Amino acid sequence: MADHLPPLLLEACVVVGASHSKLREVYQAINNNETLEHLLLEPEVLHVLAPPFVTRSQAESEAVRSHGKRRRSFLRKKRDQPHLAAATPSQALHVFAGGGADRRRGSEDVIVPKDIDLMALPQLCFPGGLQVTKEQKDEQFHFLVFTDVFGNKTHGVVMQCYHPILEGRSLFQNGAGSFKFSKLFFAYGFCVISKYPYFTALKDCLSCLLIQLKTCHLSDMEEKVREFAAKLAMVPIPPPGQLHLMFTLHPLTIVLPSREDKDQPAIDLDLHLPFFCFRSRQLLQVLSCLLQEQRVVLFSADWARLTLVAESLLLFLQPLSWQQPYVPVLAKGMLDFLMAPTAFLMGCHLSHFERVTAETDDLILINIDNGSVSTSCCETVDLPEIPLAAADCFTQRCLSLNIHFDLHQCHRASCADISEQRAQRRAWQHSLNHDIQRITLELIVNIFRDVGSHLNYEHRVFNSEEFLKTREPAEQLFYKKVLETHIFHSFLKDRLNRKMDSFARMELGTRSAMQKMKAMVEVCRPTMQEIQAHRKSSVTESRLNKRLGMSLPNLRDDQTINFQRNSLLPRIIISDPTSRTTPKPVKVFQLPDLPASLSTHSVQSYYSELIQQLDKAIVSVHNENPALLARFYFLRGFINTLCSRRLDALCDFQNLYKTDTAIFPTQLVTWLVDSLHRGERKQADRRPELKRLILRVKTENKKPSVQPDDYVKKFELPRKPLLQEEFVRCVQECGIVKDVATIHRLFDALTDGQTNQVDPKVFRVFYTFWKETEAEAQDVSLPSEVIDHLDNNECVHKLSSYVKTSHGVGKIAMTQKRLLLLTEGRPGFLEITKFRDIQEVKIASASFVLVRIPSLRIQTSSRPEVFEANLKTETELWNLVVKEMWAGRKMADQHKDPQYMTQALTNVLLMDAVMGCLQTQRSIIAASKLAYFDKIKHEVPMMVPKATSETLKHKINPSQDLAEPQTVHVLLYTPGFLSFSPSPGEMKAKLWVALSGGKVVVFDAASWSMLQDCIQVGESQLNCMLGLIQDQVWIGSQDSVIYIIDTDSMSCNKQLTEHRSEVTGLTVDTREQHNSQQTFSCSNDGTILQWDSASLKVKRQFCLSCDRLSSIQIHDGTLWCCCGDSIMELKRNGTPQRRMALPDDLRSMLISFSSFIVIPERGQLWTGCADSGELCLWHTNNDRQPSKRLSLPGSSGVTCMIRVKDQIWVGCRGRSSVGGQCDSQLRNQVLVMDPESHTVSKELQAHSDSVQTLCSAEDRYVLSGSARRDGKIAIWKVE
Repeated sequence: MADHLPPLLLEACVVVGASHSKLREVYQAINNNETLEHLLLEPEVLHVLAPPFVTRSQAESEAVRSHGKRRRSFLRKKRDQPHLAAATPSQALHVFAGGGADRRRGSEDVIVPKDIDLMALPQLCFPGGLQVTKEQKDEQFHFLVFTDVFGNKTHGVVMQCYHPILEGRSLFQNGAGSFKFSKLFFAYGFCVISKYPYFTALKDCLSCLLIQLKTCHLSDMEEKVREFAAKLAMVPIPPPGQLHLMFTLHPLTIVLPSREDKDQPAIDLDLHLPFFCFRSRQLLQVLSCLLQEQRVVLFSADWARLTLVAESLLLFLQPLSWQQPYVPVLAKGMLDFLMAPTAFLMGCHLSHFERVTAETDDLILINIDNGSVSTSCCETVDLPEIPLAAADCFTQRCLSLNIHFDLHQCHRASCADISEQRAQRRAWQHSLNHDIQRITLELIVNIFRDVGSHLNYEHRVFNSEEFLKTREPAEQLFYKKVLETHIFHSFLKDRLNRKMDSFARMELGTRSAMQKMKAMVEVCRPTMQEIQAHRKSSVTESRLNKRLGMSLPNLRDDQTINFQRNSLLPRIIISDPTSRTTPKPVKVFQLPDLPASLSTHSVQSYYSELIQQLDKAIVSVHNENPALLARFYFLRGFINTLCSRRLDALCDFQNLYKTDTAIFPTQLVTWLVDSLHRGERKQADRRPELKRLILRVKTENKKPSVQPDDYVKKFELPRKPLLQEEFVRCVQECGIVKDVATIHRLFDALTDGQTNQVDPKVFRVFYTFWKETEAEAQDVSLPSEVIDHLDNNECVHKLSSYVKTSHGVGKIAMTQKRLLLLTEGRPGFLEITKFRDIQEVKIASASFVLVRIPSLRIQTSSRPEVFEANLKTETELWNLVVKEMWAGRKMADQHKDPQYMTQALTNVLLMDAVMGCLQTQRSIIAASKLAYFDKIKHEVPMMVPKATSETLKHKINPSQDLAEPQTVHVLLYTPGFLSFSPSPGEMKAKLWVALSGGKVVVFDAASWSMLQDCIQVGESQLNCMLGLIQDQVWIGSQDSVIYIIDTDSMSCNKQLTEHRSEVTGLTVDTREQHNSQQTFSCSNDGTILQWDSASLKVKRQFCLSCDRLSSIQIHDGTLWCCCGDSIMELKRNGTPQRRMALPDDLRSMLISFSSFIVIPERGQLWTGCADSGELCLWHTNNDRQPSKRLSLPGSSGVTCMIRVKDQIWVGCRGRSSVGGQCDSQLRNQVLVMDPESHTVSKELQAHSDSVQTLCSAEDRYVLSGSARRDGKIAIWKVE
């Protein structure tokens, strides 16, 4: 099995102590009257106990043995060794060396797990050395972590026990007399090793073993330890999620907590221990040292504290993962490790503090016992500290932690039952650990929130220089050091891979309203209010949350979102409801009592009872809790694997695959499939579900393994001429603009049509000018009355030099909404005009003495007089700028699309940079190539038809984070609460958008801001979506899979694979909202499946004979199917009841139905064809009445149809001319049909490509999505 072994608690149990020869030396030294203090023994491995403990078949034994390396026990002693008196060290050694076992069985191989290094283990089990003592000491525990070269960790818990080795009797009699000594004690250690960090649970297990060892005879000790190890080897590890496992090891009940998700470790230690050891300031210092990857050494007089505190500190950094050497416990013989030149985290005994301080340089020394942080050079730490704003927030959060269990329990009655008391302690610790993880995660988010603003995902570039420029001066050294570390580099990889981990979820969930507002602005610069507030605010109100983004407004006529001014610059501190979240409820599953003996029968009985309990658990949650159901399938599959019930295990894993793919054990299932015997394979082939699973596994194994991108590029300016393709990549990498069409226009501007490449010097000057202009925008200082006049999301993007105007001397300032004159002398301003109020812009000349100076004249509807400014050499550029902003505003207002204004602003800023870069006579001609909207307003009619203008409410762009527009294939609205801040537990209304390549984007239907930029569901095109009442979204794909997204976690962990061909349709019977039996899916091969949406099992299946089944609908319990050349009505048993065939003239043209609408109360069936610009109306109540054909104006085909209230909305493709191009970009339209008069009541034109999909939002709005040349979503008002 190798790495595919089921996860069990025990990896190995190792007994460590002194060898027989060493003990003989001790006796000799005592005989020579030497003191015990100077007699240090060399610990050795006495015995290794590792699974399997129960006899298996030969094949399975070999598979298991491949998991470890074969090692013959070198501890077994010959029978002819001289026997010492009873209870001597020789006897103790003989017990642990397996002498007792030799009497029952011959010498055998010890299977040592391959990840365990037996060479170093004895020293780590006795890090302070092994001594013989005159007094019996209390048992001691400490904890170990072993890390291999690949970063994989193995964990150990060590228990040191003392046992008398001399009982006052004669030791040697060699004729010289006899000697008598007082009782001496010999220490031996038990180390339980596991791949999982269950420190508390394993300590409890060893405590239970200790009770047995104290009461048993020495001769029985080996068997007790063997039984103990065998029992732990039968305890499975809980799968990731909210299912904990509980088992009893007399006299304690022990709980194994699960991981929250597969990328996080299990938390089985007290995370509040560092808060006992350090004040908040010192704790932040320690975390800062770790983030900067310093050489850190922990010290304590208690070996146990070292690992527990070190593990807690590393958990505080999650999801950042420590990449450097990590040895939390260094034995006294390993101190030379501290001379390593690389960064590390290690732990030493406090007795070595002075020596380490004197003999090493540049170490960070952390004394856990007194909470001090110093260096080996001085008593203070001269390292950059964590940014003050994030640190202050963390300190304030720490004050709210309840880290004292006694205070928590003081109002409760005393527990008479130890199990109840331990349960209360566990519940308190679980809640406290959750609070601490939330606080430390918030710290990490506050430190690194802005990293995402400087990432280019397409080219995997992080612009570190620009990121550093946005930091406060006092913070820059800290970030500069952190950005160079391996831990940050690994963090960057996860960000560029768009990993949806705890960091991403918190960062997304804690964005302020203003941050969401700017999420779609390509050129993001701070508003005036932010700049002023930043200058006046304390450092606590600094810019850790300044990665702002613009969301789109709600469906109101007013297209701006207004916020209170005092909330413009949000504080770092997350609101109280966020910080007081409670941990998710967990389910604790009790394992059966572990078998008393290791006989095959007892072990089989144990597993049989465990499977029976899992059977009952599965039945109990089958229709209530899919997450728990998946975990139970997971466990039962593993237990069936251990019991060699391969087919049963595969059935469990098949059910798991449908329920939660996130925890599907792919490697184990592959091993199971490969290990099936011929008879088992034949049985599997007779079971359809197993046959599909095996086929899927075989298919996946044949695919070439695709390694995820694992690199991060630092942005560097080019050093050689750039061709157009290279230029596009370079501009996107540096974060100036993403849109490819805009970059192509910029390329034409910089080359000015003279060359086909951009000189690297020109690009460098352009980039420098762009960044300087960006910096100048942040340094603009405006009077307070100007700031009060601006909208909250407004900022100055361009500022002229001092010029003479018709209203005095001053500077002209341009925001994204208006032009202002900042007057000279007495501070004041004049609003020249809003861009939407401009009527005319032209260049004129003004007389000055004997010369004429170029001027810019602006005619506006807001004032009767013309505004004139003598801009001199700036006149031509300002003329281009104002006209482009004017054209962009008109387009945005008329098309209800704020993206036009955003694009116009980007064009203007690029014009400004091109002018500053080229500075030639032709620079204005080059800049004019970027005046896109001013140009197209002369080529495309600016006026939008009245019906469109009145009905269109808004447009949004789902491809805003992509370089090019994507086709909107499917839209789905899921109802919920439309408030901006729904109460906890209330689900937001959402818009789900399926783009090309299996991408799903999610919008908040209240603000139309993006909630999730990309949920990946396969790689193929998505054809259909359906929202179910169980908080699920089903998505049918071309790859024949139905993907299921959890609307709460926004994750896709379920897949239905019963279809054999492209899934084309999904429907549910809306008459029975709570009937999970009425969900249907169809595929293009004619297969229709009826699902139980709770159990995700197929209830019925039938197949139609047709060329292509493209969609299904259910009306009054009857299924209607679109079958290419016909529309079929089916009976409940799946047999055809009625068929409406395509008209003969259309069939001869190889045209097929694309969509249909059934109106049962009117007895109407409306159909449309993708290649025919007409609708067919059928009368379902009268089969003899002929169909009626309705011509659609300006349409070459019908792509989609929906019914909203008593209207039929039809999505169309425009008429095509020669070459396949549409006659007009506005002829891809949405038509609103009146089913009573059979006429077109509205022609709505808002897309420049064909309308691909329509959906209704609670009959209040209709949303239309278009193909990739447009790629936008229009939101229409329903009357």
